[in-house]
Amino acid sequence: MKRKLLILFFLATLGVSGQTIELLGKVSSLSDVENIHVINSTAQAFTITDKNGEFKIPVRLHDTIVFSSIQYKLKEVIVTHRMLVNKAVLVKLDEQINELDEVFIGKILTGDLFSDIKNTKGDRPLNFFDVGIPGYTGRIATQSERQLSEASSFNPSLGGSGYGLGASVGFTPIINAITGRTKMLRNRVKLDEEQSLILSIKGRLGKDFFASNPLDEDFRMDFLYFCSDDANFFKFCKNQTDFRILIFLRMKYKQYVANREE
Repeated sequence: MKRKLLILFFLATLGVSGQTIELLGKVSSLSDVENIHVINSTAQAFTITDKNGEFKIPVRLHDTIVFSSIQYKLKEVIVTHRMLVNKAVLVKLDEQINELDEVFIGKILTGDLFSDIKNTKGDRPLNFFDVGIPGYTGRIATQSERQLSEASSFNPSLGGSGYGLGASVGFTPIINAITGRTKMLRNRVKLDEEQSLILSIKGRLGKDFFASNPLDEDFRMDFLYFCSDDANFFKFCKNQTDFRILIFLRMKYKQYVANREE
């Protein structure tokens, strides 16, 4: 009877160990536990925690789960048999403490009034707020955007009376449109925006993404440019959540790897 029980227990253990289950987890810490990246580096699956620090991710026995966030130290957890049986895990993260070298801010006062006055910098320059003049506080246009605006703006001259037949309109925008300069500048603005978005994605998500989707350093920028060639690049990556962007990158990663293998 004992032997039969041992055999049944062994078979049940094998059944649990060999299958993929959805692991329910919770991250605990004294700080914010939302939007922490949870990566199954073995199965190349990923998710993020919710506002309560909870997450769900598919796992198998001995899979490696990586927890990554700017404010916490990197942590790896190996899936054990007990986790598979309980289908749950509690993970405690340690805060990342960045110590800075000792620095001196400002001038060191000596006590000599005349000497300290000479070594002290003056006040900051006046701006339009100080004198009550309205000013622009929005995003500063790039050089390409300014050139496009100048090349495509149809402004009546000082002697004109409007945009009707009697208006005197500058011919430069018309010439730019005919010669293709306006189209060229419009494409340059798009390329600048595309390049900026690529660098932003690489800086924010590159480390975590390539941890579960391995790619040589020499090919990582090539992969991101491959993603930007997709017609839906801006739709899935501009002003979107990290999770939505990661899903798009994962889809393009499969295509990129397949193309390289071919």
